[in-house]
Amino acid sequence: MKNVISSQTTRCDEQPVGGAKAWWIWALGVTFVVFLFSFQTGYSASNLRVQQDIGLTIAQVSMVAAVYTWVFAVGQFFSGALLDRLGAGRVTPVAISLVTVGIFIFANAQSFEMLLVAQFVIACGACCGFVGAGFIGGQWFGLAKYSVMFGLVQVVASTGSSFSQNLINIGLDQMHWRIFFNSYAVFGVLLAILAFVFVRNRTPATGMGQDGAGVFLKSVVKNIITVGKMPHIIVVSIMSATTFATWLSMGIIWARRLLQSVHGFDPGWANFGGSLIFLGMAVGSAIVPRISDITQKRKPLMIAGAAIQLVTLLALLYVPNPGLLFALVTCFLFGLGSSGSMLPFSSAADVVKPDQVGTSAAIVNGVSFILAGFMMSRPGVIIERGMAAGMDMGLFDIAQAAAMPLLFCAAIPVALGFFMKESYPTQRSA
Repeated sequence: MKNVISSQTTRCDEQPVGGAKAWWIWALGVTFVVFLFSFQTGYSASNLRVQQDIGLTIAQVSMVAAVYTWVFAVGQFFSGALLDRLGAGRVTPVAISLVTVGIFIFANAQSFEMLLVAQFVIACGACCGFVGAGFIGGQWFGLAKYSVMFGLVQVVASTGSSFSQNLINIGLDQMHWRIFFNSYAVFGVLLAILAFVFVRNRTPATGMGQDGAGVFLKSVVKNIITVGKMPHIIVVSIMSATTFATWLSMGIIWARRLLQSVHGFDPGWANFGGSLIFLGMAVGSAIVPRISDITQKRKPLMIAGAAIQLVTLLALLYVPNPGLLFALVTCFLFGLGSSGSMLPFSSAADVVKPDQVGTSAAIVNGVSFILAGFMMSRPGVIIERGMAAGMDMGLFDIAQAAAMPLLFCAAIPVALGFFMKESYPTQRSA
C-alpha cells in the first residue's frame, strides 16, 4: 500500500506556511532545545564538581542523570498528544518555565534528594522540547519538509551543545558551579518571556474539548495505544532507542571518563572528545535526512549509521593506547553514525495520519529516553561492583565489562534493520 503525504488546503483561520514569522517561532523552539541540551552537557562537565560538593557516589551521579531521563521518557508519551491537541503555542512557554525552575533548584541543591527533585521538574518541561521543536517545523513549514526540519533541529541542538561544552568548561573554571547555573537559569527566564509573547499555533488547536481533562487523558492514551501498536512504529522505535541510548550515554557521561580514566588523556582533551560526539551528530543530522530524501530511502541509512556507531564504539574500547588524533576522530565518527537515530522519526511519520505525527514522534523519543536512562546508569553500577571487588577503574577489563550493555545495545539496530520495511512515501507533494 502506498504511503502518501499530501498538503492540505489552507483554511481562512490558518496562517501561511514558511516566512519570517515561521522561522522566528521555529528559532525560539530550537533555542529551547539548545538550552536543554546545553544544560545536560553542562551537568556532564560539572558532575565531578557536583559529586564532590554534595558527596555523591558514582552510582548516585548516574542515577541523577537516569531519573531525568526516565521522567522525561514517560512525559514524552503525553507531550506529543498534548502538542497535537493544544499546539506549541500553549505547551512550549509552560515547558520552558518548568525547565528554568528546575535549573534554579539544581543550582541550589544541598543533597542527593534535592538533585532528584530538580531533575524531575526539569524533565517535566524538557519532554516537550525536542518533539516540540520538530512539531513546530512540521506545522510552520509543512509535512513535506518534516524530515529536513526535524534533522535541522538536531543539527542546531547538537552543534550548540558541542560548542557550549567548551564554553561551559571555561565558565566553570572561572566560577563556582552554583553561581554558573543560577546565571544560566536567568537566560531561561528571558526565553520563557519571549515564548509567551511570540510562540503561536499556525493552525487552530482542537483543545481538550468540552468533556474535561479526564476524557482528554483517555483520548490521549487511546491515541498512544493506536499508534504505538503499529508494527512499523515498534520496529523503528527500538532502532531509534538503541542507537540513541548508546549515543547519549557516551556523550553525556561515559566518553569523557573513558578517554580520561582509561586512555589517560588530559581532562581538557577528554571533554573535547565528548563534544565531538555531539558535533558528529550535528553534521550527520544535517546530511542524513537530505540523503534520505534524495535516495527516497530510510532503511539503508539507518542500518549504515548503526553499523558505524558499533564499529567506532568497539574501537574506543578495544584499541590499546590509541593516539589522541585517532581517539578524537573516532568520537566524531561515533556521533556521525549515531545521527541515524533521527530517521526513525521521519519513518514513523510516514505511516501515520497527519494529526498523529506528534504522537508518533513522542513514542519514538519516549522509548529512546527510557532505554537511555537504563544505559546511563548500568555502567556506573558495574564500575562500582568492580571497584568493590578490588579492581582499578583504569584497567581495560573493568571498562570493557562496564561497556557491555552499550555494545549489546549498539548491535541491536544493525541486526533489526534488516527486518524493517522501507517506509519512504512513494508520492510526496509540497
